[in-house]
Amino acid sequence: MNCLHNLPRSCSVLSSQSFQMQLAVHPRFVKMTTIQYEKRLMNATAPRQVCLAKAISSSTSGINMEDTEEKSDVYSTNMTEAMGAVLTYRHELGMNYNFITQDLIVGSCLQTPADVDKLRSIGVKTIYCLQQNSDLEYFSVDIGGIREYASTFDDIQHVHAEIRDFDAFDLRLRLPYVVSKLHKAINRNGGITYIHCTAGLGRAPATALAYMFWDQGYKLNDAVTFLLSKRSCFPKVDAIKSATVDILTGLKRKPVTLTWKGEECSTVAIAGLDIGWGQRTPLTYDKNQGTWTLHRDLPEGRYEYKYIVDGEWMTNKHELLTPVDKDGNINNYIQVSDDDPKSLTTALWERLGSDDFDLTTSERQVIRQFLDDCPDDE
Repeated sequence: MNCLHNLPRSCSVLSSQSFQMQLAVHPRFVKMTTIQYEKRLMNATAPRQVCLAKAISSSTSGINMEDTEEKSDVYSTNMTEAMGAVLTYRHELGMNYNFITQDLIVGSCLQTPADVDKLRSIGVKTIYCLQQNSDLEYFSVDIGGIREYASTFDDIQHVHAEIRDFDAFDLRLRLPYVVSKLHKAINRNGGITYIHCTAGLGRAPATALAYMFWDQGYKLNDAVTFLLSKRSCFPKVDAIKSATVDILTGLKRKPVTLTWKGEECSTVAIAGLDIGWGQRTPLTYDKNQGTWTLHRDLPEGRYEYKYIVDGEWMTNKHELLTPVDKDGNINNYIQVSDDDPKSLTTALWERLGSDDFDLTTSERQVIRQFLDDCPDDE
């Protein structure tokens, strides 16, 4: 997102303590403090406006329902493990959604062109899809057909901006661009906007939450409580906080070096960090030093990771370790932060930790200017 690097670095007078963020966390190594906080939010007791739109027969014709049910089971299991909360998605039941505000809906993916008609019937003017091609292929969704059908109408537009599923770091990096594109589409089309990912439980509510916070003037915690009162879901609030800092500071990065000592092993890689737990980055071996090394430029924040040595997941006792969780899991972690404790960036991270965090007037002006100016690069 090149647009982040062109922002002014000073926004307002900030306080000066430190705040540690937790980003993408592998399901096997989740820290319960974050999960308990977000589960508490999920239990909001305010009444929900529920609109379940089951697919009509044409939505499932030609589809092996038994195969789809099995895929739903696998997806729900993966989602529950990755998100740290019990979440279920049944693709075979068709599209489901909730009104968050009178002009903003969060829901699951469209499955056939017929779903465009359903959304038009309730006044939707913008369909905002956050899925990647791999998401669409998994459930055999023909997005080309859906977009082509939507384009035959002059009262609805299909907009597409990808975010990787179950990846809080990618969510952090993508949110500024994605919300900018959403902001422009809403200003252009008016009416009701339908935001969806696959299940409508992670990426879509996070995008709606960031839009409410950055564009509509909500305090972050107020927006979280309000959204969760309308739809049970699991938006990654930490990713939104980090993305907020990225916009206001221009996505500052710092060089980081991680090292594993060991001449006897044949391969060393790292999972977690900024790549997510589903991927691995190999370390480079230095024969003279007998060490394996990874050099990386990381945005400010807190990162958990684990080494994979000859296929075995291990921690490095010479690097920072998380506390052991209730299941006995432990990770390495690194905190990437400004060296100057009195800097504006350090102070902004500090403020993000408060329960009633809000943006100043000047910060909101910077963010809204960013949303207007960030180029559509897809």
